[in-house]
Amino acid sequence: MRVLLGVAGGIAAYKAAELCRRLMERGFSVQVVMTRSAQEFIRPLTFAALTGQKVITDLFASGSADDTFASSIEHIRAGQEADALVVAPATADTLAKLAHGIADDFLTTCYLAFAGPVVLAPAMNVNMWRHPATVQNMEILRRRGHLVVEPEAGELACGMVGPGRLAEPERIAEAVESALHPRRDLEGETVLITAGPTQEPIDPVRYISNRSSGKMGYALAEAAAARGARVILVTGPVSLAEPQGIETVRVRTAEEMRRAVMERVADSTIIIKSAAVADYHVANVPRQKIKKTAARMSLELDPTPDILAEAGRIKGDRILIGFAAETNNLLEEARRKLTSKNCDMIVANLVSEEGIGFESDQNEVTLVLRGGQTVPLGRAAKRELADRILDQAVKLRLVLHAAQ
Repeated sequence: MRVLLGVAGGIAAYKAAELCRRLMERGFSVQVVMTRSAQEFIRPLTFAALTGQKVITDLFASGSADDTFASSIEHIRAGQEADALVVAPATADTLAKLAHGIADDFLTTCYLAFAGPVVLAPAMNVNMWRHPATVQNMEILRRRGHLVVEPEAGELACGMVGPGRLAEPERIAEAVESALHPRRDLEGETVLITAGPTQEPIDPVRYISNRSSGKMGYALAEAAAARGARVILVTGPVSLAEPQGIETVRVRTAEEMRRAVMERVADSTIIIKSAAVADYHVANVPRQKIKKTAARMSLELDPTPDILAEAGRIKGDRILIGFAAETNNLLEEARRKLTSKNCDMIVANLVSEEGIGFESDQNEVTLVLRGGQTVPLGRAAKRELADRILDQAVKLRLVLHAAQ
């Protein structure tokens, strides 16, 4: 299979040479496209020697009229012949161009002509990575379905410390392999996933809720479907687009979510409760809007149904995975929840960390398993974490099958 490797201009460009080698070791044919800035950091000859192929450095070749005409359509040919487009390192400038369809060099023009899987490996200064413009551009690119290999945290070339360092070449190569050879290890499984918040009405126009965006649950649904599972997504109110090819059940309150889940437990083999269900609801909701006055108002609240605990009581041989969002004592609370709810695994994350968790495209979680083991997954995009959570679910399913 043929990989088109775009190298943008950043200090991490030298790592693209090692990425070339890792991709070729996996049997891929690699052709490199370099931006003008990339050539300031590493020479095209390096990639030509590694790949044995012409390195493309310009949209229009100099020379005869025939050469110029051939180069003017080469971005179409290169895009048609490639099975995957990889950009590593992907600088803030290049990501902005890709997000907004700006085609002013060979790489960005070829991107618009390419219809296959795209893998992006960003690398830049930590402030550039966290800038709202870059965050928005990454959201656009993720929504297009591109696979993002998140930058790693550490000391950067500029001397700052934080996320922005290009992911290791082996990790990027694994992502390319996954994009071109998607796993189907969940075929035959029915995965029931809950996502988003619930809204508990105070009166006809007000409600109690939380900050959950539903992004983690939706990422899990998309990842499970990509791996061959039949997916049932029970979602609270979110602003996310409905996933294609996934049975989606929309609910509002905790009680509605409970009914939707319990009606579908029998059909499922894996249950993942990632929804942030409200813990309390108003005991007696008035039929009319409560008028604002100068007086203090008190609400009488009753506990909402514990959907995870109820699923744990009737799960049988199903795999049950819960989530624990905590502000302190993370692992202790996760272990308590694992036992009290009869779960097989808890996905635990600290929601007090800035830039991850609620409403973010990134998260940092630790998996707590029934046997007492903990598996820290580190900070990554929610879509990437979704696959790693499902990796563990597959292992749990295999152990269960072996024991039967």
